[in-house]
Amino acid sequence: MGRPPSKPTRLKNGFYIEVKNQGSGTIILRRDTEQQMLLAAKEYARTKEVIVLGEMKNDKWI
Repeated sequence: MGRPPSKPTRLKNGFYIEVKNQGSGTIILRRDTEQQMLLAAKEYARTKEVIVLGEMKNDKWI
């Protein structure tokens, strides 16, 4: 076994939402366009808790 990675993970450019069940872990989803992200957030909001994180561009949140 080697040592654990020390470099933080990089997120791709795109629009992100965070989806979670009550009492469970979270999943971060990426979509290419804002319209796709909002549509996905609307679909998941029926059964899960959704948090819109925003747009990631060149490792910075916009």
